[in-house]
Amino acid sequence: MKYFLILAVSISFFGNVNAQLEEINGGPVNVQPGGVVDGVYIQEHIPTKKMIPYEHVREADVVWSKRVWSFIDLREKINHPLYYPFDFYVDSNWVKNSSRWSLWTVIKHHVLNGDLTVFEPKNPYDVFGLGVWDGDQFKYPLVPQPGLNYYSDNNYRSSIDGYLNVLGEGRYESVKNSIGEDSVTYDPFTGEEVSPAPIFVQDKSPILSEHIVQYRLKEDWFFDKERSVLDVRILGIAPVIYDATKEGGKYKELFWLYFPHCRFVFNNYFAYNDQNDAQWMSFDDLFWKRRFSSVMYKESNVYDRKIDTYKAGVDALFEAEKIKEEIRTLEHDVWSF
Repeated sequence: MKYFLILAVSISFFGNVNAQLEEINGGPVNVQPGGVVDGVYIQEHIPTKKMIPYEHVREADVVWSKRVWSFIDLREKINHPLYYPFDFYVDSNWVKNSSRWSLWTVIKHHVLNGDLTVFEPKNPYDVFGLGVWDGDQFKYPLVPQPGLNYYSDNNYRSSIDGYLNVLGEGRYESVKNSIGEDSVTYDPFTGEEVSPAPIFVQDKSPILSEHIVQYRLKEDWFFDKERSVLDVRILGIAPVIYDATKEGGKYKELFWLYFPHCRFVFNNYFAYNDQNDAQWMSFDDLFWKRRFSSVMYKESNVYDRKIDTYKAGVDALFEAEKIKEEIRTLEHDVWSF
């Protein structure tokens, strides 16, 4: 009797923990139904931990600052925790890894749920349809109706499909009934058969984590005299794919996300640590600790131009390193007497 009582309490406890973790982040946890723990202990630190807020910074305390844009190349080994594991589709079902997700899987999951606000990279109100490319200004948000998401808000779904999928050619198809035949209705006045108007159907190929080749960051580096530190804040992040349909190929920003909002989501998802499985960090920790490699492609300048407009190839990389060295030199000179 005592054994069955302990067993019932244990199953109830593990079930409650599992429900709480899934309710917090909806991501993979190592507690399975029926009180099964896939490991020695319950991995509850990351899924349940609270986000550490940034230190408050006053304008009067910032004596120097520089805005830079950089990209994270996911082909580099140090950046693989952001790239893997891959997700895929089987018969229209989105299959995700059971133990941890890639950064794109986390982003896509919460964009579909309406938890993350997507900022369009082009002006959607341009009457000529060309659009002004200013996505990193966070001007044009895409949000579902309150309480709705991608699956329940048709307007939100049609607006965001082009950012989560590669859209193919569209076509008009006749409306089918439940047995696959052309649907037919009858005119209430004449009794004649009337075929409903055809509907527009567009082929969609979902963008998967393997298609994301870069992440672009918008950052502010600044010196805070109140704390006497050189600090950096990530303001925005944008997933990038390689668009082979363009002549010569081209890297394409899908959309921008406001990073301080992303932190509430990234804070509760595991990022892989290849040195120790007992010390997995969150994606928020990974960005805060700068556990990634990036290359600057633009700095704030009077011309508002990117590096590749006046440097090319290896020279562009040297120019990016020169900008980094200027920031390091500034920090060094502060403490040189």
